Amino acid sequence: MISPYLESILIFVGINTILALGNFIPYSAGLHSLGQAGFMAVGAYTAALLTKEFSVPFLPAILAGGGLAWVVGFLVGLPVLRVRGLYLVLVTWGFAEAIRIILLNLEYVGGPGGIGGIYPSTNLLTVYVCIFLLIIFCLRLQNSRIGRAFQAVDMNQEAAEAMGVDLTKIKLTAFSLGAFICGIGGGLYAHYALYIEPSNFNFFRSAEILFFCVLGGGATFVGPIVGAIIFTIFPEIFRFLHDWRVVFFGFVLIGMMIFRPQGLVSRDLYNITLGLLGRVLRGERSPVGK
Repeated sequence: MISPYLESILIFVGINTILALGNFIPYSAGLHSLGQAGFMAVGAYTAALLTKEFSVPFLPAILAGGGLAWVVGFLVGLPVLRVRGLYLVLVTWGFAEAIRIILLNLEYVGGPGGIGGIYPSTNLLTVYVCIFLLIIFCLRLQNSRIGRAFQAVDMNQEAAEAMGVDLTKIKLTAFSLGAFICGIGGGLYAHYALYIEPSNFNFFRSAEILFFCVLGGGATFVGPIVGAIIFTIFPEIFRFLHDWRVVFFGFVLIGMMIFRPQGLVSRDLYNITLGLLGRVLRGERSPVGK
């Protein structure tokens, strides 16, 4: 049996990993979003209301929260994805803030007081089964036609369009998938925290989710996972710094941008590691050992 403290850290690592993968999908298509906290909020509030007010079972409620986040992501993506770069970041941030303000003024969902008394349904098994399924999905996606289209759009939109890629369709697919995954993460968060309020889904939450990709590297899905693990565990390790932790992480991010702009896990490192792992699994000797 693990201690409650360690279990709590592992669950938050898992939830942040899910959110990181939810940001990675649009990130891999060149869509840098600061709106993922808004989709997380949609999933969290939907799942919490369904289980608390309507006695819907946990898993259907989580899926419903992800589904509604997908719908919202699709509807928001139609006008939003016409812009690029910094403008896209600003527009998605505005969307997340709009969701937070709506929740803040909507009495049906508790307004500023939020929702409490949520049934504790999220556990280690549920979270890591979700992560396992998402990893399988990402592995299948990266070698699929859609996954290659994501990479093409990320590298050069004009060239991808000239090769026959439907930019609107691909961008909406990436944006909606990311929204769905973040909605699932929000539902899991709500049923572990047991109390949610609009401030849980503010700008800093969106920035944190984006930092997972920036810190870990957005070239492959492994990078955001590494970023989520580090960004979740390090604050616990450096808890003795108290309020200086934010300053410390600011310097870490500045250092990353200067010395490792591609993130901790680059595509080359991922391919080399995957190749070595394949050799080990096949029982082949490494060239280094010959």
